[in-house]
Amino acid sequence: MPIYLCKPRSLWQRGTNGKTSRLLRQYLPKGADLRPLGEADLDAIAHELHHRPHRTHGYRPTAEVYSDILSSGDALTV
Repeated sequence: MPIYLCKPRSLWQRGTNGKTSRLLRQYLPKGADLRPLGEADLDAIAHELHHRPHRTHGYRPTAEVYSDILSSGDALTV
């Protein structure tokens, strides 16, 4: 899998990363101890993030958009 590293102080290279971090901070404050959280807790956070509507998807949840892509036959198969 290719890995892309953003250059320091190049905010335009980190748009999705920054947005995801802001969304995660609603559930996990910066510096929070994650050790007490179990897999079920983290799965619940991931579920909420994947099922939250996004303006860029026409206010549809990411999970719904992804599901539509997979069922449309336009998705790449490996």
